[in-house]
Amino acid sequence: MRERLQKIIARGGLASRRHAETLILTGEVRVNGQVITQLGAKADPAADVIEVSGRRLRLPVEHLYLLLNKPRGYVSTAADPKGRRTVFHLLKGIRQRVFTVGRLPYDVEGLLLLTSDGAWADALLRGRLPQTYWFKIKGALSEAECERLGRMAGRQQPEPQPVRRVKAGPNPWYEVTLVEPRGDWFRTALFRLGHPVEKVRRVALGSLRDPALAPGHFRPLTDKEVERLRREACPAGKTAFAPAAGKARPRQVGLPPPARRAGKRQAS
Repeated sequence: MRERLQKIIARGGLASRRHAETLILTGEVRVNGQVITQLGAKADPAADVIEVSGRRLRLPVEHLYLLLNKPRGYVSTAADPKGRRTVFHLLKGIRQRVFTVGRLPYDVEGLLLLTSDGAWADALLRGRLPQTYWFKIKGALSEAECERLGRMAGRQQPEPQPVRRVKAGPNPWYEVTLVEPRGDWFRTALFRLGHPVEKVRRVALGSLRDPALAPGHFRPLTDKEVERLRREACPAGKTAFAPAAGKARPRQVGLPPPARRAGKRQAS
């Protein structure tokens, strides 16, 4: 983005805005090797080489925090060996390098965070940020099935997580919040109950929701949202989940053991 030179110099900490004006008028400022002496001149600090009294201006790094509504049919990596579209194709106008905070599978849509702040991303990934999903399944769940799935979803949390219907119909949508969604265990559990999953959508990250954000669109996070997500992922006095001593960690969170095949030897 092009800005007035005196504003850029002041933001870089080399001089006050008034002193920067004096430096420009006295020929102490160059842009891409050309001396600039006009106060109304503009430059793009991200694209242009700006020198003040022979010293190259380098602005402090301003981290970028984005919320993207990922559509189905996009991968969450920078490149794909199969040539599929990536979420970075959706970030039109973003010049700064960013990376995804976690991933969403190719056929899953919903909210995805991207940032240039590695420490912030690491805090969210190492923490226990709740993630809320909607699942569209074949057939309706019974009350008993909802309770069973809620207990499974709550195994890594202080209490069971409710599984509730959010859209009615022959193939309804259900919502569940997971603290440590690992692999595809919830989809597998629904399949074993006779309710194959048709669609999956992530609708919330912690308390962050944005139903007005259209698929394929993105927006910057506010400062309050950035800090709130960090606090929710790493509450005071809490650490990332670690299994208690002497207890084996489950292979997949909440996933029931596979059913025995007919003909196998049964325990007496």
